[in-house]
Amino acid sequence: MDISNTSGRRKTSVARIYMQAGQGNITINNREMKAYFGNELLENIVNQPFATLEKLGQYDVKVNVRGGGISAQAEAIRLAISKALVGEDAESRPALKKEGFMTRDPRMVERKKFGKRKARRSFQFSKR
Repeated sequence: MDISNTSGRRKTSVARIYMQAGQGNITINNREMKAYFGNELLENIVNQPFATLEKLGQYDVKVNVRGGGISAQAEAIRLAISKALVGEDAESRPALKKEGFMTRDPRMVERKKFGKRKARRSFQFSKR
């Protein structure tokens, strides 16, 4: 019973997962995945690495995730699960990399600059 733990990030979300062989239970912040997300699309995002490798229902995953919105959290969990699966079996890396699950999305919110209304948006200009 080997437990693997990895982390995944997206925007400001950080997901830490603990994965072991089991019946396919996914617990996020001590809640069932259906109760946490309440959206089938986000549940599919989390399960994409398992579906790609045809390993749905073979692992139990316990997730601690914080920061960002729920879609960023789902993508952070997806990255962490992909990294854990590659840690278990290195031959699965090309299939996951081809789908884009092994890449950390570097896009972040740009900081607000002084003298501007937002990061780049200026205040309205008045000629007179």
